[in-house]
Amino acid sequence: MSSAQAFVFFVVLLFTTSSDCQKYKPTWESIDSRPIPGWYDDAKVGMFINWGVYTVPSCTSEWFWWFWKGQPQANVVAFMNKFYPPNWTYADFAKEFRAEFFDPKKWKDIIVASGVKYVVLASKHCDGFSMYPTNVTYQWNARDVGPKQDLVGPLKEALQGTGVRFGIYHAMIEWFNPIWLSDQKNNFTTQRYVKDYIHPQLREIINTYKPDILWNDACWLAPSWYWNSTIFLAWLYNKSPVKDSIVVNDRWGYDCFCKHGGVWTCSDRFHPGHVMPHKWVNAMTIDKGSWGFRRNADLSDFYSIEDLLEEVIYTISFGGNILINVGPTSWGTFSPIYEERFRQLGAWLKVNGEAIYKTTPWSHQNDTYSLRAWYTASKADKSVIYCMILDWPITNEILLGSMKGIQVSSVELLGSDAVMYFFQESQGLRVLFPAINIRKMPCQWAWSLKITFRK
Repeated sequence: MSSAQAFVFFVVLLFTTSSDCQKYKPTWESIDSRPIPGWYDDAKVGMFINWGVYTVPSCTSEWFWWFWKGQPQANVVAFMNKFYPPNWTYADFAKEFRAEFFDPKKWKDIIVASGVKYVVLASKHCDGFSMYPTNVTYQWNARDVGPKQDLVGPLKEALQGTGVRFGIYHAMIEWFNPIWLSDQKNNFTTQRYVKDYIHPQLREIINTYKPDILWNDACWLAPSWYWNSTIFLAWLYNKSPVKDSIVVNDRWGYDCFCKHGGVWTCSDRFHPGHVMPHKWVNAMTIDKGSWGFRRNADLSDFYSIEDLLEEVIYTISFGGNILINVGPTSWGTFSPIYEERFRQLGAWLKVNGEAIYKTTPWSHQNDTYSLRAWYTASKADKSVIYCMILDWPITNEILLGSMKGIQVSSVELLGSDAVMYFFQESQGLRVLFPAINIRKMPCQWAWSLKITFRK
Protein backbone atom coordinates (compact mmCIF):
# COMPACT_ATOMS: atom_id res chain seq x y z
CA MET A 1 0.00 0.00 0.00
CA SER A 2 1.40 3.39 -1.00
CA SER A 3 1.53 6.31 1.42
CA ALA A 4 -1.32 8.03 -0.47
CA GLN A 5 -3.47 4.91 -0.26
CA ALA A 6 -2.65 4.56 3.42
CA PHE A 7 -3.73 8.16 4.03
CA VAL A 8 -7.06 7.63 2.24
CA PHE A 9 -7.63 4.41 4.21
CA PHE A 10 -6.90 6.28 7.46
CA VAL A 11 -9.38 9.08 6.60
CA VAL A 12 -12.10 6.57 5.67
CA LEU A 13 -11.47 4.61 8.87
CA LEU A 14 -11.54 7.77 10.96
CA PHE A 15 -14.78 8.93 9.35
CA THR A 16 -16.42 5.54 9.82
CA THR A 17 -15.35 5.28 13.44
CA SER A 18 -16.49 8.82 14.18
CA SER A 19 -19.85 8.20 12.52
CA ASP A 20 -20.37 4.99 14.47
CA CYS A 21 -19.59 6.74 17.75
CA GLN A 22 -22.06 9.55 17.00
CA LYS A 23 -25.01 7.48 15.90
CA TYR A 24 -27.27 9.47 18.21
CA LYS A 25 -27.09 13.26 18.32
CA PRO A 26 -27.93 15.35 21.40
CA THR A 27 -31.43 16.21 20.17
CA TRP A 28 -34.71 14.69 21.25
CA GLU A 29 -35.52 13.72 17.68
CA SER A 30 -32.34 11.66 17.52
CA ILE A 31 -32.49 10.31 21.08
CA ASP A 32 -36.11 9.24 20.66
CA SER A 33 -35.26 7.32 17.48
CA ARG A 34 -33.26 4.75 19.47
CA PRO A 35 -35.22 1.48 19.79
CA ILE A 36 -35.83 0.24 23.31
CA PRO A 37 -33.75 -2.94 23.72
CA GLY A 38 -35.94 -5.99 23.12
CA TRP A 39 -35.01 -7.72 26.35
CA TYR A 40 -37.05 -5.17 28.30
CA ASP A 41 -40.37 -5.83 26.59
CA ASP A 42 -39.88 -9.58 27.02
CA ALA A 43 -39.05 -9.25 30.74
CA LYS A 44 -42.37 -7.60 31.72
CA VAL A 45 -41.97 -7.77 35.53
CA GLY A 46 -39.36 -6.02 37.65
CA MET A 47 -38.62 -5.23 41.29
CA PHE A 48 -38.05 -1.66 42.48
CA ILE A 49 -35.95 -1.33 45.65
CA ASN A 50 -36.11 2.04 47.45
CA TRP A 51 -33.66 2.04 50.33
CA GLY A 52 -31.85 4.80 52.17
CA VAL A 53 -31.36 6.87 55.33
CA TYR A 54 -35.10 7.66 55.47
CA THR A 55 -35.70 4.07 56.59
CA VAL A 56 -34.26 4.94 60.02
CA PRO A 57 -37.15 7.20 61.14
CA SER A 58 -39.43 5.19 58.80
CA CYS A 59 -42.63 6.85 59.91
CA THR A 60 -43.89 8.53 56.76
CA SER A 61 -42.06 7.85 53.48
CA GLU A 62 -38.81 8.43 51.60
CA TRP A 63 -39.75 12.13 51.68
CA PHE A 64 -39.24 12.29 55.43
CA TRP A 65 -36.59 15.05 55.42
CA TRP A 66 -38.66 17.26 53.14
CA PHE A 67 -41.76 16.74 55.25
CA TRP A 68 -39.71 17.69 58.31
CA LYS A 69 -37.71 20.67 57.08
CA GLY A 70 -38.75 21.56 53.53
CA GLN A 71 -42.54 21.57 53.60
CA PRO A 72 -43.26 20.59 57.20
CA GLN A 73 -46.09 18.21 57.96
CA ALA A 74 -47.52 18.34 61.45
CA ASN A 75 -47.24 14.62 62.15
CA VAL A 76 -43.56 14.50 61.16
CA VAL A 77 -42.66 17.59 63.18
CA ALA A 78 -44.54 16.20 66.19
CA PHE A 79 -42.71 12.88 65.85
CA MET A 80 -39.32 14.60 65.88
CA ASN A 81 -40.23 16.89 68.78
CA LYS A 82 -41.41 13.95 70.86
CA PHE A 83 -38.63 11.44 70.27
CA TYR A 84 -35.49 13.39 69.34
CA PRO A 85 -33.51 16.24 70.94
CA PRO A 86 -33.83 19.78 69.51
CA ASN A 87 -30.34 19.71 67.97
CA TRP A 88 -30.95 16.49 66.02
CA THR A 89 -30.34 16.73 62.28
CA TYR A 90 -31.24 14.49 59.36
CA ALA A 91 -27.54 13.71 58.99
CA ASP A 92 -27.63 12.13 62.45
CA PHE A 93 -29.95 9.44 61.10
CA ALA A 94 -27.19 8.28 58.76
CA LYS A 95 -25.17 7.06 61.73
CA GLU A 96 -28.05 4.71 62.56
CA PHE A 97 -28.43 3.51 58.99
CA ARG A 98 -26.14 0.53 59.52
CA ALA A 99 -27.60 -2.17 57.26
CA GLU A 100 -26.18 -4.66 59.75
CA PHE A 101 -28.26 -7.58 58.47
CA PHE A 102 -27.88 -6.83 54.76
CA ASP A 103 -27.19 -10.11 52.98
CA PRO A 104 -27.17 -9.77 49.18
CA LYS A 105 -27.42 -13.55 48.81
CA LYS A 106 -30.66 -13.56 50.81
CA TRP A 107 -31.97 -10.71 48.68
CA LYS A 108 -30.97 -12.67 45.58
CA ASP A 109 -32.92 -15.72 46.76
CA ILE A 110 -36.10 -13.65 47.22
CA ILE A 111 -35.61 -11.84 43.91
CA VAL A 112 -35.09 -15.04 41.94
CA ALA A 113 -38.02 -16.73 43.68
CA SER A 114 -40.27 -13.76 42.83
CA GLY A 115 -40.04 -14.38 39.09
CA VAL A 116 -39.03 -10.79 38.30
CA LYS A 117 -36.62 -10.41 35.39
CA TYR A 118 -34.90 -7.21 36.50
CA VAL A 119 -34.37 -5.06 39.58
CA VAL A 120 -33.97 -1.30 39.94
CA LEU A 121 -32.06 -0.39 43.10
CA ALA A 122 -31.95 3.16 44.44
CA SER A 123 -28.43 4.58 44.35
CA LYS A 124 -29.46 8.02 45.62
CA HIS A 125 -32.73 9.67 46.60
CA CYS A 126 -33.53 13.38 47.00
CA ASP A 127 -31.80 13.46 50.39
CA GLY A 128 -28.54 13.15 48.42
CA PHE A 129 -27.20 10.17 50.35
CA SER A 130 -25.31 7.92 47.92
CA MET A 131 -25.66 4.20 48.55
CA TYR A 132 -22.27 3.55 46.99
CA PRO A 133 -18.72 4.89 47.49
CA THR A 134 -18.98 7.94 45.23
CA ASN A 135 -15.96 10.06 44.45
CA VAL A 136 -18.12 13.06 43.57
CA THR A 137 -19.11 13.85 47.16
CA TYR A 138 -17.61 13.02 50.52
CA GLN A 139 -18.99 12.15 53.95
CA TRP A 140 -22.59 11.78 52.71
CA ASN A 141 -22.46 8.25 51.31
CA ALA A 142 -22.57 4.64 52.45
CA ARG A 143 -18.79 4.32 52.41
CA ASP A 144 -18.10 7.18 54.81
CA VAL A 145 -21.01 6.97 57.25
CA GLY A 146 -23.55 4.39 58.40
CA PRO A 147 -23.00 1.02 56.71
CA LYS A 148 -19.38 1.90 55.77
CA GLN A 149 -19.73 -0.25 52.64
CA ASP A 150 -20.98 -0.26 49.08
CA LEU A 151 -24.67 -1.21 49.06
CA VAL A 152 -25.07 -1.27 45.27
CA GLY A 153 -22.27 -3.44 43.90
CA PRO A 154 -22.81 -6.50 46.13
CA LEU A 155 -26.39 -6.97 44.91
CA LYS A 156 -25.34 -6.78 41.28
CA GLU A 157 -22.63 -9.35 41.95
CA ALA A 158 -25.10 -11.64 43.74
CA LEU A 159 -27.47 -11.53 40.76
CA GLN A 160 -24.85 -12.49 38.20
CA GLY A 161 -25.75 -15.75 36.48
CA THR A 162 -29.38 -15.71 37.67
CA GLY A 163 -30.87 -14.23 34.49
CA VAL A 164 -32.13 -11.21 36.45
CA ARG A 165 -30.88 -7.92 35.03
CA PHE A 166 -29.62 -5.13 37.27
CA GLY A 167 -30.75 -1.51 37.13
CA ILE A 168 -30.19 1.68 39.10
CA TYR A 169 -32.50 4.48 40.26
CA HIS A 170 -30.92 7.92 40.60
CA ALA A 171 -32.58 11.14 41.80
CA MET A 172 -31.58 14.38 40.09
CA ILE A 173 -32.60 17.04 42.60
CA GLU A 174 -31.32 17.11 46.17
CA TRP A 175 -33.65 19.14 48.35
CA PHE A 176 -31.05 20.95 50.42
CA ASN A 177 -27.91 20.79 48.25
CA PRO A 178 -26.61 24.41 48.22
CA ILE A 179 -25.39 24.14 44.62
CA TRP A 180 -28.84 23.01 43.47
CA LEU A 181 -30.52 25.76 45.50
CA SER A 182 -28.20 28.33 43.92
CA ASP A 183 -29.03 27.21 40.38
CA GLN A 184 -32.72 27.20 41.25
CA LYS A 185 -32.49 30.71 42.71
CA ASN A 186 -30.89 31.90 39.46
CA ASN A 187 -33.84 30.51 37.44
CA PHE A 188 -31.56 27.80 36.05
CA THR A 189 -29.45 30.30 34.10
CA THR A 190 -26.49 28.68 35.85
CA GLN A 191 -25.76 24.96 35.56
CA ARG A 192 -23.05 24.33 38.10
CA TYR A 193 -25.11 21.64 39.84
CA VAL A 194 -25.58 19.76 36.56
CA LYS A 195 -22.05 20.08 35.19
CA ASP A 196 -20.08 19.66 38.42
CA TYR A 197 -22.33 17.29 40.29
CA ILE A 198 -25.15 15.41 38.53
CA HIS A 199 -23.43 14.46 35.27
CA PRO A 200 -20.27 13.28 37.06
CA GLN A 201 -22.47 11.15 39.34
CA LEU A 202 -24.43 9.67 36.43
CA ARG A 203 -21.28 8.81 34.50
CA GLU A 204 -19.76 7.37 37.66
CA ILE A 205 -22.60 4.90 38.30
CA ILE A 206 -22.75 3.92 34.62
CA ASN A 207 -19.01 3.28 34.36
CA THR A 208 -18.79 1.58 37.77
CA TYR A 209 -21.88 -0.66 37.78
CA LYS A 210 -22.78 -0.91 34.07
CA PRO A 211 -26.52 -1.23 34.75
CA ASP A 212 -29.06 -2.44 32.21
CA ILE A 213 -31.56 0.18 33.41
CA LEU A 214 -31.08 3.79 34.48
CA TRP A 215 -34.25 4.98 36.17
CA ASN A 216 -33.86 8.74 36.31
CA ASP A 217 -36.10 10.70 38.65
CA ALA A 218 -36.76 13.95 40.51
CA CYS A 219 -36.19 16.30 37.62
CA TRP A 220 -39.64 17.86 37.53
CA LEU A 221 -38.61 21.34 38.75
CA ALA A 222 -36.47 22.14 35.71
CA PRO A 223 -36.60 21.62 31.93
CA SER A 224 -34.44 19.08 30.12
CA TRP A 225 -32.19 21.78 28.67
CA TYR A 226 -31.10 22.71 32.19
CA TRP A 227 -30.22 19.09 32.94
CA ASN A 228 -28.31 18.76 29.62
CA SER A 229 -30.32 15.59 29.25
CA THR A 230 -29.81 15.04 25.53
CA ILE A 231 -26.07 15.55 25.93
CA PHE A 232 -25.86 12.88 28.60
CA LEU A 233 -28.12 10.47 26.71
CA ALA A 234 -26.09 10.90 23.51
CA TRP A 235 -23.01 9.87 25.48
CA LEU A 236 -24.93 7.00 27.09
CA TYR A 237 -26.15 5.64 23.74
CA ASN A 238 -22.96 6.28 21.77
CA LYS A 239 -19.98 5.75 24.04
CA SER A 240 -20.93 4.26 27.39
CA PRO A 241 -20.11 0.63 28.27
CA VAL A 242 -23.85 -0.19 28.20
CA LYS A 243 -24.77 1.75 25.06
CA ASP A 244 -26.48 -1.23 23.39
CA SER A 245 -28.31 -2.81 26.32
CA ILE A 246 -29.37 0.03 28.62
CA VAL A 247 -32.98 1.12 29.06
CA VAL A 248 -33.85 4.58 30.40
CA ASN A 249 -37.14 6.23 31.27
CA ASP A 250 -38.75 9.59 30.42
CA ARG A 251 -37.84 11.58 33.55
CA TRP A 252 -35.24 13.96 32.10
CA GLY A 253 -37.02 17.28 32.72
CA TYR A 254 -40.56 18.47 33.20
CA ASP A 255 -40.97 18.65 29.42
CA CYS A 256 -40.19 14.95 28.93
CA PHE A 257 -42.81 12.96 30.81
CA CYS A 258 -44.73 10.65 28.49
CA LYS A 259 -42.89 12.24 25.56
CA HIS A 260 -39.09 11.92 25.44
CA GLY A 261 -36.38 9.53 26.57
CA GLY A 262 -36.89 5.79 26.78
CA VAL A 263 -39.85 3.92 28.28
CA TRP A 264 -42.71 6.15 29.37
CA THR A 265 -43.47 6.29 33.09
CA CYS A 266 -45.78 9.32 32.74
CA SER A 267 -46.59 9.23 36.46
CA ASP A 268 -46.20 6.88 39.39
CA ARG A 269 -48.72 4.02 39.36
CA PHE A 270 -49.58 4.85 35.76
CA HIS A 271 -52.80 3.33 34.35
CA PRO A 272 -53.39 4.41 30.74
CA GLY A 273 -56.60 2.44 30.20
CA HIS A 274 -55.66 1.67 26.60
CA VAL A 275 -52.74 0.33 24.57
CA MET A 276 -50.10 3.06 24.34
CA PRO A 277 -48.22 3.97 21.14
CA HIS A 278 -44.95 3.63 23.06
CA LYS A 279 -43.53 1.21 25.62
CA TRP A 280 -44.66 2.21 29.10
CA VAL A 281 -44.33 1.06 32.69
CA ASN A 282 -46.51 0.93 35.78
CA ALA A 283 -44.19 1.69 38.70
CA MET A 284 -46.15 0.87 41.83
CA THR A 285 -45.75 0.09 45.51
CA ILE A 286 -46.96 -2.87 47.55
CA ASP A 287 -47.26 -0.41 50.46
CA LYS A 288 -49.90 1.94 49.04
CA GLY A 289 -48.59 4.89 51.05
CA SER A 290 -44.84 4.83 50.63
CA TRP A 291 -41.91 3.72 48.49
CA GLY A 292 -39.71 3.47 51.59
CA PHE A 293 -40.12 1.17 54.59
CA ARG A 294 -42.65 2.32 57.20
CA ARG A 295 -42.72 0.97 60.73
CA ASN A 296 -46.19 2.43 61.26
CA ALA A 297 -47.85 0.79 58.24
CA ASP A 298 -50.99 -1.27 58.84
CA LEU A 299 -51.75 -4.56 57.11
CA SER A 300 -54.54 -2.83 55.18
CA ASP A 301 -51.93 -0.50 53.67
CA PHE A 302 -50.45 -3.37 51.65
CA TYR A 303 -51.76 -4.90 48.47
CA SER A 304 -53.13 -8.40 48.88
CA ILE A 305 -51.73 -10.94 46.45
CA GLU A 306 -55.06 -10.93 44.60
CA ASP A 307 -54.88 -7.16 44.14
CA LEU A 308 -51.23 -7.30 43.15
CA LEU A 309 -51.88 -9.92 40.48
CA GLU A 310 -54.73 -7.83 39.12
CA GLU A 311 -52.24 -4.95 38.73
CA VAL A 312 -49.77 -7.26 36.97
CA ILE A 313 -52.35 -8.71 34.60
CA TYR A 314 -53.93 -5.35 33.77
CA THR A 315 -50.53 -3.82 33.02
CA ILE A 316 -49.27 -6.59 30.77
CA SER A 317 -52.59 -6.79 28.90
CA PHE A 318 -52.22 -3.14 27.89
CA GLY A 319 -48.61 -3.64 26.76
CA GLY A 320 -46.81 -2.23 29.78
CA ASN A 321 -44.13 -3.49 32.10
CA ILE A 322 -44.73 -3.47 35.84
CA LEU A 323 -42.12 -2.41 38.40
CA ILE A 324 -43.16 -3.51 41.88
CA ASN A 325 -41.55 -1.75 44.82
CA VAL A 326 -40.12 -3.14 48.05
CA GLY A 327 -38.90 -0.89 50.84
CA PRO A 328 -36.16 -2.68 52.84
CA THR A 329 -35.56 -1.90 56.51
CA SER A 330 -32.68 0.24 57.73
CA TRP A 331 -31.03 -2.92 59.01
CA GLY A 332 -31.06 -4.39 55.51
CA THR A 333 -33.86 -6.96 55.35
CA PHE A 334 -37.13 -7.38 53.48
CA SER A 335 -39.91 -7.33 56.06
CA PRO A 336 -42.02 -10.53 56.00
CA ILE A 337 -45.01 -8.91 54.24
CA TYR A 338 -42.82 -7.97 51.27
CA GLU A 339 -41.10 -11.33 51.14
CA GLU A 340 -44.46 -13.10 51.24
CA ARG A 341 -45.92 -11.02 48.42
CA PHE A 342 -42.91 -11.52 46.15
CA ARG A 343 -42.73 -15.25 46.82
CA GLN A 344 -46.47 -15.51 46.11
CA LEU A 345 -45.91 -13.60 42.87
CA GLY A 346 -43.14 -16.01 41.93
CA ALA A 347 -45.30 -19.05 42.66
CA TRP A 348 -47.99 -17.62 40.38
CA LEU A 349 -45.54 -16.75 37.59
CA LYS A 350 -44.06 -20.23 37.74
CA VAL A 351 -47.43 -21.53 36.55
CA ASN A 352 -48.69 -18.59 34.50
CA GLY A 353 -45.50 -16.94 33.27
CA GLU A 354 -46.16 -18.14 29.72
CA ALA A 355 -49.11 -15.71 29.61
CA ILE A 356 -46.92 -12.83 30.86
CA TYR A 357 -43.32 -13.01 29.63
CA LYS A 358 -42.63 -12.45 25.92
CA THR A 359 -46.22 -11.55 25.16
CA THR A 360 -47.84 -8.66 23.34
CA PRO A 361 -51.29 -7.03 23.57
CA TRP A 362 -54.08 -8.83 21.72
CA SER A 363 -56.87 -7.10 19.77
CA HIS A 364 -58.91 -7.11 23.00
CA GLN A 365 -57.48 -6.45 26.45
CA ASN A 366 -60.53 -7.00 28.64
CA ASP A 367 -63.30 -9.44 27.70
CA THR A 368 -66.63 -8.00 26.60
CA TYR A 369 -68.71 -10.29 28.87
CA SER A 370 -66.34 -11.49 31.58
CA LEU A 371 -64.87 -8.19 32.72
CA ARG A 372 -62.42 -9.85 35.08
CA ALA A 373 -60.85 -11.76 32.20
CA TRP A 374 -57.81 -10.21 30.48
CA TYR A 375 -55.92 -11.13 27.31
CA THR A 376 -52.36 -11.26 26.05
CA ALA A 377 -50.98 -12.76 22.84
CA SER A 378 -47.91 -14.89 22.23
CA LYS A 379 -45.06 -13.22 20.36
CA ALA A 380 -43.66 -16.52 19.15
CA ASP A 381 -46.90 -18.14 17.95
CA LYS A 382 -49.41 -15.84 16.28
CA SER A 383 -52.13 -18.47 16.65
CA VAL A 384 -52.00 -18.42 20.48
CA ILE A 385 -53.59 -16.02 22.93
CA TYR A 386 -53.92 -16.20 26.69
CA CYS A 387 -56.95 -15.35 28.78
CA MET A 388 -56.22 -14.65 32.46
CA ILE A 389 -59.26 -15.01 34.70
CA LEU A 390 -59.17 -13.32 38.10
CA ASP A 391 -62.03 -15.37 39.57
CA TRP A 392 -62.57 -19.10 39.23
CA PRO A 393 -66.09 -19.36 37.77
CA ILE A 394 -68.61 -20.52 40.36
CA THR A 395 -70.44 -22.58 37.75
CA ASN A 396 -67.17 -23.96 36.37
CA GLU A 397 -67.81 -22.31 33.02
CA ILE A 398 -67.15 -18.95 31.42
CA LEU A 399 -68.40 -17.20 28.29
CA LEU A 400 -65.76 -15.15 26.48
CA GLY A 401 -67.50 -12.59 24.31
CA SER A 402 -64.28 -11.32 22.75
CA MET A 403 -63.81 -14.74 21.14
CA LYS A 404 -67.02 -14.40 19.12
CA GLY A 405 -66.58 -15.64 15.55
CA ILE A 406 -63.03 -16.90 16.14
CA GLN A 407 -62.33 -20.50 15.21
CA VAL A 408 -60.59 -22.21 18.13
CA SER A 409 -58.76 -25.53 17.93
CA SER A 410 -57.81 -26.06 21.58
CA VAL A 411 -58.05 -24.61 25.08
CA GLU A 412 -55.61 -25.46 27.86
CA LEU A 413 -55.47 -24.48 31.52
CA LEU A 414 -51.86 -23.52 32.27
CA GLY A 415 -50.34 -25.73 34.92
CA SER A 416 -52.97 -28.43 34.54
CA ASP A 417 -53.34 -31.50 32.35
CA ALA A 418 -57.13 -31.46 32.75
CA VAL A 419 -59.17 -31.72 29.56
CA MET A 420 -60.85 -28.38 28.76
CA TYR A 421 -64.12 -28.57 26.83
CA PHE A 422 -65.28 -25.57 24.82
CA PHE A 423 -68.14 -24.62 22.54
CA GLN A 424 -68.40 -21.84 20.01
CA GLU A 425 -71.72 -20.06 20.39
CA SER A 426 -73.31 -17.02 18.79
CA GLN A 427 -72.27 -14.89 21.76
CA GLY A 428 -68.72 -16.11 22.03
CA LEU A 429 -66.60 -19.00 23.29
CA ARG A 430 -67.93 -21.02 26.22
CA VAL A 431 -65.23 -22.81 28.18
CA LEU A 432 -66.00 -25.53 30.74
CA PHE A 433 -63.60 -25.79 33.65
CA PRO A 434 -62.94 -29.17 35.25
CA ALA A 435 -64.36 -29.76 38.73
CA ILE A 436 -60.94 -29.65 40.36
CA ASN A 437 -60.44 -30.08 44.08
CA ILE A 438 -59.07 -26.79 45.41
CA ARG A 439 -55.90 -28.53 46.50
CA LYS A 440 -55.30 -29.68 42.93
CA MET A 441 -55.76 -26.32 41.25
CA PRO A 442 -52.68 -25.27 39.25
CA CYS A 443 -52.38 -22.13 41.40
CA GLN A 444 -54.27 -20.34 44.15
CA TRP A 445 -55.14 -17.11 42.38
CA ALA A 446 -55.87 -15.96 38.81
CA TRP A 447 -55.94 -18.77 36.24
CA SER A 448 -54.74 -18.67 32.64
CA LEU A 449 -56.27 -20.24 29.56
CA LYS A 450 -54.08 -20.92 26.54
CA ILE A 451 -56.31 -20.62 23.49
CA THR A 452 -55.08 -21.78 20.10
CA PHE A 453 -56.73 -20.66 16.86
CA ARG A 454 -57.29 -22.87 13.91
CA LYS A 455 -54.66 -22.25 11.23
